[in-house]
Amino acid sequence: MLLLAAAGLVAFVLLLYMVSPLISPKPLALPGAHVVVTGGSSGIGKCIAIECYKQGAFITLVARNEDKLLQAKKEIEKHSINDKQVVLCISVDVSQDYNQVENVIKQAQEKLGPVDMLVNCAGTSMSGKFEELEVSSFEKLMSINYLGSVYPSRAVITTMKERRVGRIVFVSSQAGQLGLFGFTAYSSSKFAIRGLAEALQMEVKPYNVYVTVAYPPDTDTPGLAEENKTKPLETRLISETTAICKPEQVAKQIVKDAIQGNFNSSIGSDGYMLSSLTCGMAPVTSITEGLQQVVTMGLFRTIALFYLGSFDNIVRRCMVQKAKPEVVDKTA
Repeated sequence: MLLLAAAGLVAFVLLLYMVSPLISPKPLALPGAHVVVTGGSSGIGKCIAIECYKQGAFITLVARNEDKLLQAKKEIEKHSINDKQVVLCISVDVSQDYNQVENVIKQAQEKLGPVDMLVNCAGTSMSGKFEELEVSSFEKLMSINYLGSVYPSRAVITTMKERRVGRIVFVSSQAGQLGLFGFTAYSSSKFAIRGLAEALQMEVKPYNVYVTVAYPPDTDTPGLAEENKTKPLETRLISETTAICKPEQVAKQIVKDAIQGNFNSSIGSDGYMLSSLTCGMAPVTSITEGLQQVVTMGLFRTIALFYLGSFDNIVRRCMVQKAKPEVVDKTA
């Protein structure tokens, strides 16, 4: 009886693997496609632009700093695979004025054609204890990380729906899956992106437009170096429990998942576990993806409890360590 049940389970899983490709999105062809990357002058954004360019795409780089944009343009152009490819640079703050963002997207489409893929990579980070962060920090991060993704997406979505083709990528963070000490402002802005992405995916899926949310871990970028300058001790120690990824590695995975139309894009085993744990009511790209989440949920939750326990221990140790000098001063 057990053998029969096992055989039935194996047959069911094999059937799912066979049927799954039939309901998955058709991969997006990058050769000749127009890819817009915000925050494309450095870090993950620049590496995503390079990865798409290597596959034959036409690139529009959007960022604030003109000098960095031109420098990134030269670097990207070294990876061309034909002499027809173009890298267009546009300097604009995508988080300030929607009308301005809409106008520059129109300019890009006039020069390079309709946008086939938009990668929302513009973002920034700020850490500190909740009561020590200025209220303006919450407003700034929500503006850059959230509205800085809303505006470009809003500017391209109508054309994508009309053409019935397109990909929209939101670069969130593992801090957008798990709230951590010191990230009350940052995590909030990254969690917001997921809510936007889930609702948007339900709206645009019938039009063959697919949304991808990427959750990269700490990545070796100029942004991380700047963030580490003011990161609280507790946040730094928690961050050090995982390895730092290379931006090239992160970019390859994001581009691969976006091409396939995968809703979730995660990096490494920790990223896979977090995405499975926090999937909730998130869309799935295939039956097998949903099955894997169901099967692994219990095990991953058990592992996660050990992680959470270790994070709490780090916070408590830091609290005790900071309290010791106060005790010495009072007894002196």
